[in-house]
Amino acid sequence: MSEQMLIRIDPELKKKLVRVARAEGKTSSGAVRELIAQYVVERDLGAHVDGLWKRIGEKLKAKGARPGNVNKAVKDVRYGRS
Repeated sequence: MSEQMLIRIDPELKKKLVRVARAEGKTSSGAVRELIAQYVVERDLGAHVDGLWKRIGEKLKAKGARPGNVNKAVKDVRYGRS
């Protein structure tokens, strides 16, 4: 279920938001929700780190890394060795 959030905004900025959102076929609330979601994604360090670990894991797998040779695989990937 969605929660309501009350914000204060300059009246002229609100008019522009409503106009731009309408031009895109959105409500002003929908546009604000999108912007907040984008803001959080761009600044969520935990998700960014998780993404980095995922990419590192994929590279290691592609190099044939196994638990016993992870250190070598990490060095190979880091220094661009095949």
